[in-house]
Amino acid sequence: MYYLWVFLIGGFICMLGQVLIIYTNITSARILVTFVLVGVLLEAFGIFDPISSVARAGINVPIIGFGASLAKGAIGAVKSRGLIGAFTGGLEATAGGIAAAVIFAFIFALIFRSKTKN
Repeated sequence: MYYLWVFLIGGFICMLGQVLIIYTNITSARILVTFVLVGVLLEAFGIFDPISSVARAGINVPIIGFGASLAKGAIGAVKSRGLIGAFTGGLEATAGGIAAAVIFAFIFALIFRSKTKN
């Protein structure tokens, strides 16, 4: 049953992104930023964890989970270190994912050639 919920919720998130790409003039980058902000808001209002307990990887793996991780790290750091934690906590919580993204982007940039979109 877990796999079904993961598939349905993760698929719904991906479908929302695809619908926004097809039917609006919003760029992919703005859609990604919107999804990150949705994750931050879900975490800030305490809604992300109940959804995550049901959806698991369906909501944690997409970019919404990254936004929630940023918010969770910032909130935890503010509680332990004060206002400076708002600036450092999110990056500390997501440093592994950010480092992996940069390293893999560099490797793929060496392997493949980018092409402009017509």
